[in-house]
Amino acid sequence: MKRYPKLDREKERHAGIPSGKIGVLCKVGAVVIALTIAAGAAQAAGKLSIYHWFEYFPQALLDKFSAETGIEVTIDTYTSNEAMLASLKAGKLGTYDVAVPSDYMVQIMIQEGMLDEIGPGELTNAGNIEAKWMAVSYDPGRKYSIPYQWGSTSFAVNRDVYAGDINTTAILFDPPEVLRGKINVLDSQAEVLAMASLHLGIPQCVADREKLDALDALLQNAKQHWASFGSDTAKDALISGTAAASMIYNSLSIQARAAGANIEYAYPKEGYIAWMDNVVLLKHAPNRERAIEFMNFLLEPENIAAVSNDVRAAAGVEGVTDLLNAELTSSPEYAPPADAPQGTFVAVCDQKTQAVYDAIWARLKKE
Repeated sequence: MKRYPKLDREKERHAGIPSGKIGVLCKVGAVVIALTIAAGAAQAAGKLSIYHWFEYFPQALLDKFSAETGIEVTIDTYTSNEAMLASLKAGKLGTYDVAVPSDYMVQIMIQEGMLDEIGPGELTNAGNIEAKWMAVSYDPGRKYSIPYQWGSTSFAVNRDVYAGDINTTAILFDPPEVLRGKINVLDSQAEVLAMASLHLGIPQCVADREKLDALDALLQNAKQHWASFGSDTAKDALISGTAAASMIYNSLSIQARAAGANIEYAYPKEGYIAWMDNVVLLKHAPNRERAIEFMNFLLEPENIAAVSNDVRAAAGVEGVTDLLNAELTSSPEYAPPADAPQGTFVAVCDQKTQAVYDAIWARLKKE
């Protein structure tokens, strides 16, 4: 400890300080120090700005984070990876600290220079990440992201309306008469085109003109049987009966069933989409240290388990399994049956091929 010499009365006089004012000065100094510490604490608490998917973070956990850290959190939401990317490119990059893109979008954002690298040792809970989610192709070694939740994208069908076989992508692209005009499709370019590719049995990011024409024709023909495009409305459409079938995330299908919808989630023989959503550190994050603190918080098993139990998806962190509700782990949507095919992740196309896919999607969405 650093020690300071005592001031005696003689030294006070030589210093030109009236002895009666020493106590006052000490008190003033103490107040200044106290105010400095208080200001420092307030600054340390700070703010955190999150860009996140809709209906995808429990308020109770957000409150817990704020209570533990003193950090004020704001969240803006989006309905698709593409909407998030477009928003950031349009000028929002630099206003948010973290975002939650899916696997393929993490790769795109890395390539576009939109993410900040996480330094060695910054995430003290990085060791909690499951090995299979550490060695991911879209972010090898997890230099820019941490796992958030993972699951699948397929479709669910109202069993009061249709009792036939649903484990085929024909439900979406060549539906039975009773479902025609009653289908909702996700407003998600990558997932709709990937699902259509699975239906045709062609690779994603295919450059062959005939196959691209076939993909375009399939979608244009199927569109006449669809009632709507909607990601944030998919669950409610099934609950209300507005849609008799809907492309949907497995987590939202569980929620819809829990709300009373008599639906069944499909694992089509042609295949379905697998996804892993991730928390990323955005470039030019205004509150970088707070972002790291938040990411570390989400790598605590009890915290990310709270997310899983609320949104009904799976986490990529060790020690979570025993903390999950039986209602979640016993849900048919939680894990594919043994006879289901393996899920397919969305692929990242080269720029030229992506331009063609963008054109196909734009034509599909055109009224």
